Amino acid sequence: MKLVITMSRRFGTGASVIAEELSKRLDIPVYDKAYIEQKLSDHTYENEAEAIRRLAEKPCIILGRCASDILKDRMNVLNIFVCADKEDRIRRIMAKENISYDEAKEEVETTDEQRASYYYEHTGKTWGDVNDYHMILDTTQLGLENCPDILMHYFEKCEYI
Repeated sequence: MKLVITMSRRFGTGASVIAEELSKRLDIPVYDKAYIEQKLSDHTYENEAEAIRRLAEKPCIILGRCASDILKDRMNVLNIFVCADKEDRIRRIMAKENISYDEAKEEVETTDEQRASYYYEHTGKTWGDVNDYHMILDTTQLGLENCPDILMHYFEKCEYI
C-alpha cells in the first residue's frame, strides 16, 4: 500500500482517534502539528509544506496542516474531512479535558476559527469545502467507533490495501 491519507477535521470530532486506529490497522505512522513542528527549526509554512511532502513519500496519515492542499497533485493521496454536530464536539471536549460546557464551547469555536483562518491564509480556499476532499465522515451520524471500519472497507474495496 502506498496510500497517504490526509485528515482535516473540525475540533472535537474524534479524528485523532480514527487516525490512531487506522495507524494500528495499516501499520503506518500518524503525523500531526506537534510532530511536524518538532522536526523544523524554522516554523514557516514553506518549511512545513516541504516537511509534509517528504513525509508523504511513504505511506502515512497526516492530520491537518493544509496537507490536503499541499499534496493535491499526488495520485496516491486520499483527502478526508471529519465533521460532527457542534453539541457532540462540545461534549467530547468536556469529557476529554474535564472542563465546563462553556469552556468547551469556547474552545471548539476558537479552534475552528483558527483552523479556518490558517487554511484560508495558506490556500486561499474555504476550509471544509466538500470539493477539496474525497470523503467526508460525520462522526455524529456514522458513530466515531464505526469510522475506522468504514474506511478499512473502503480501502479494501478500492484495492488500496
